[in-house]
Amino acid sequence: MTAGLAATTAPAASAAEMPCKPRAYYKINTNAVNFRTDPSMSYASKGLLYRGDWSKKVSTKGSWIKLQLGQKSRTGLAKNTTGWVAKKYAYDCVPMQLD
Repeated sequence: MTAGLAATTAPAASAAEMPCKPRAYYKINTNAVNFRTDPSMSYASKGLLYRGDWSKKVSTKGSWIKLQLGQKSRTGLAKNTTGWVAKKYAYDCVPMQLD
């Protein structure tokens, strides 16, 4: 009986899971990318983000994307911290289609 119930009930998203909404949520696709105070390599880094860290898009400027962390980063940056990452180091989720 328990297995049948689990199959019909959608699991609740945990703090570690990224919501999937294209062009709204992004994951880092590389290791050790700087999370900067402003959109340029000349600005200070708040810390590093690693593959799997995820965030919500706040805005964009040129080849940069401003993100708000959706959970504490692997390096300890607090949830909801905002910063800038070069777009090439982040990707948005793609919903899976079951056709």
